[in-house]
Amino acid sequence: MAEPDDPRFVVQHHLATADHYDLRLEIDGVLVSWAVPKGPSTDPAVRRLARRVGDHALEYCEYEGVLSPQRRGGGVVQVWDHGTFRNVSRDGSDPVSAGAALARGHLSFVLRGEKLRGGYSLLRTRGDDLWLLLKKRDGEADARRDVTGTETWSVLTGRTMAEIEAAG
Repeated sequence: MAEPDDPRFVVQHHLATADHYDLRLEIDGVLVSWAVPKGPSTDPAVRRLARRVGDHALEYCEYEGVLSPQRRGGGVVQVWDHGTFRNVSRDGSDPVSAGAALARGHLSFVLRGEKLRGGYSLLRTRGDDLWLLLKKRDGEADARRDVTGTETWSVLTGRTMAEIEAAG
């Protein structure tokens, strides 16, 4: 059950230099962000590369439209999914804050979105910016579901990427 003050998450489909998805989690007053080239998966056997990118202001959670190509990250942005999440990171049996888990390089969380639900983990692999996004084995896992290939609409407006681009 989501609480009113639960932190938010957003997944934005972003067609810039390369087509990718941006996973953004509200942690310590900002949207901590990762670019996920192939997008999230609902299959626990699939590991998705996630590159840590700059934090964004909380207001960006609801941004959908076309960013100027002259601007870094310019291109079409769609709010592909959004909702709240619950941090479930632990150190042994002790709970760990999302900020501390991020610093340790292992963040576990439960998403409550319109398209994505259930447990996920982000694991840092090398350096500070390369991570893996993993779906946990739970009741929301579905190896047959091609969530990014078949669920291509915006959860805010119902528009596709082409419709957002055409609207300019």
